[in-house]
Amino acid sequence: MLSQFTGALMRACIMMVLVATPSVLLPGVTADGKQMVALVALFAGVLTFVEYNATYPGLIEFRDAPPYNRTRVLMLLSIVFFLSIMARNEVAPSTLARLFEAIGVVIGRALDFPYSPVRLLTLTLASHDSPVHLAMVRSAAGVAYLFSIFALAIFALLLRINDWPSQNGAFNVWINLPTFDPTAGGDVVTRLERDARFNLALGFLLPFLIPAIVKFGGMGLGAIDLHHTPTLVWLIASWAFLPASLFMRGIAMTRIASMIRHKRERGVEKAVPGYIPA
Repeated sequence: MLSQFTGALMRACIMMVLVATPSVLLPGVTADGKQMVALVALFAGVLTFVEYNATYPGLIEFRDAPPYNRTRVLMLLSIVFFLSIMARNEVAPSTLARLFEAIGVVIGRALDFPYSPVRLLTLTLASHDSPVHLAMVRSAAGVAYLFSIFALAIFALLLRINDWPSQNGAFNVWINLPTFDPTAGGDVVTRLERDARFNLALGFLLPFLIPAIVKFGGMGLGAIDLHHTPTLVWLIASWAFLPASLFMRGIAMTRIASMIRHKRERGVEKAVPGYIPA
């Protein structure tokens, strides 16, 4: 019980640090803005603590099946921290900020090729934006997208090496998937595989669809003040994090469906001697 309480408290603190990172690192945030960020950080921390300290979570998936949530949080924290340091160079230059900005410029240019998500995102900017601002958005988008790809690769590698979720012991589908109703009808394995395919497809398409929807919807990112650096950091981080998170969820649900199918087959083999799985 004490271990669960301590773990929940630590995770709550990490979430509060994550939410507050841009406003802490970036100068020029108003007092009202800092108060609002503190309120949001407190809410995120309390929600995380309640979910991880409860016997049965209500919203957070794969609570007892690391490294799913750990990978996602570390990915988002890395993106937010890197983009915040990059944006800080515009108003408070430092050696570290210049280094991060130089790395971002290289990554942004490398990923800015025709029909790439980075190119599509920069095309949604208003036509009157300066080349400096365009380069800043391109660098931020390139870094965020590259971080998400790295996180996906690391997540898939960890699942393969650790034979997830088997290495975590008994896997409780109802606790780790609180939003999934196994009694809604139809075979559980079929529904898990269908949801997994939907998440994988949506995770792959979202980096391309979001800029297209914004552009053809007539909004244009120029309608949003991307010159406000905290807004830029959170919008770019969300654009990269959400598709990667959906992709991870699809991969995880695929492995869970496979685990349930194999357990069923082993059960049938014990009950029916000579049974050969299809």
